[in-house]
Amino acid sequence: MEQSLPLRDIHLPEAVSWWPPAIGWWLLLVLIPLVIFGIWWFYKRLTRNTALKSAKRLLISIKNNPDSNDLQKLQHLSSWLRRVTMSVAPKQHNAGLTGKAWLAYLDNSVKGSPFSDGIGQCLADVQFRQSAPADLDINALIALCESWLKGQKQ
Repeated sequence: MEQSLPLRDIHLPEAVSWWPPAIGWWLLLVLIPLVIFGIWWFYKRLTRNTALKSAKRLLISIKNNPDSNDLQKLQHLSSWLRRVTMSVAPKQHNAGLTGKAWLAYLDNSVKGSPFSDGIGQCLADVQFRQSAPADLDINALIALCESWLKGQKQ
């Protein structure tokens, strides 16, 4: 006297859906871009600070070099300014600037316009000069470059 009960056969549950993802995947989705951005920001900051420290040391060596005359110091300052701006600012903003545009760009980091209208004017055509300007105050120009460099830290 066997009676069969109306039982259904064993059935498997549905497969786990991939949507919505678990909380760990959401956290990874947020954390990975943040970590990448943090690494990029830290790298930029580190290289910028290193470039500014090196620029300060180089400016001091230009200032204290007893073997250079005023024209040589002026030429060194001009190339120093180019190198520092190429290191700390986007190259598309300053790479091709010459003359008055270059001096106006340098004025953006200091109060007033000492490069365009003041002592920094001699930097516009220094590569074409055979001698230093007669009214050149090299110490004032170096002080202007030091204040310009301090403006780059912002």
